Amino acid sequence: MTLLFRTLIFVPGANARFIEKAKTLGADIVCFDLEDSVPTNEKETARQTIISALTKREEYQKSVYVRINSPDSGLMYADIKAVVQKGIDGLVIPKVNDADEIVEIANAVSTLEKERGIGRIALIPSIETAKGVVNTYAISSADDRVTAVVFGVFDFLHDMRMDYDEHDDSGYAYARARIPVDARAAGIPAIDAIWQKVDDIDGLVRDATAAKRLGYSGKSIIHPGQVDPVHKVFLPSKSEVEWARKVVSALGDAMEKGTGRLAVKLEGRMVDAVHYKQAKAILEAAAGHR
Repeated sequence: MTLLFRTLIFVPGANARFIEKAKTLGADIVCFDLEDSVPTNEKETARQTIISALTKREEYQKSVYVRINSPDSGLMYADIKAVVQKGIDGLVIPKVNDADEIVEIANAVSTLEKERGIGRIALIPSIETAKGVVNTYAISSADDRVTAVVFGVFDFLHDMRMDYDEHDDSGYAYARARIPVDARAAGIPAIDAIWQKVDDIDGLVRDATAAKRLGYSGKSIIHPGQVDPVHKVFLPSKSEVEWARKVVSALGDAMEKGTGRLAVKLEGRMVDAVHYKQAKAILEAAAGHR
């Protein structure tokens, strides 16, 4: 289960060496990629490489997701059929335009879960088009499998017929600001877009800081060297730490000693073992242990 959404690192699905190396990455989500980083003639090879990795799921330290191809690619359902296997925690779906696409994907995933006897798989839609931006709230609330959304800035700019300028975000400022608002209204976090210049850590930190100020919970990344700088930016807030301490206090005896109730009401809301694990992760992150 994903407890934090500070970093989601994309790992090329056709590169067995990178997938092996991903076992020790400290990102909160390791996402094997079947989309942009995989040429068309290598898609099937990438699927098989990812399937092989999923059989060794216990060797990966963090949550394992797969970015499949987009709903309009003609490849999406073949991807879903291939990678919805034991060991996968979730799917990242690129270029989602509306809630109907999420409903269809959720139904397909649910069918495979039942057929294959596997647990519930999460969905993270990626917002990369003008239509997706204006439908972010509907997409975020389309199904309870949706645990976060991602902003894909470069495809968004392509859809808008605009060029990227790292020194001027005015072309995508509205979309970047709206997505975390709509996501939060639906009760889920938003993950910001990648920073392409992997050697420019100062630029990455500035970009991540700007994202945090807009309400993002984390950032997509493409290089292991980006993990720690982004984690430092997205340290848990004071309010998150305060909430986590209350949850640990309320459920500590039940979780650690086996005494007391495993679900209690805290400030008007029920909290249980899932919240306890998330609270522990927040406190560890705040202490610099994750």
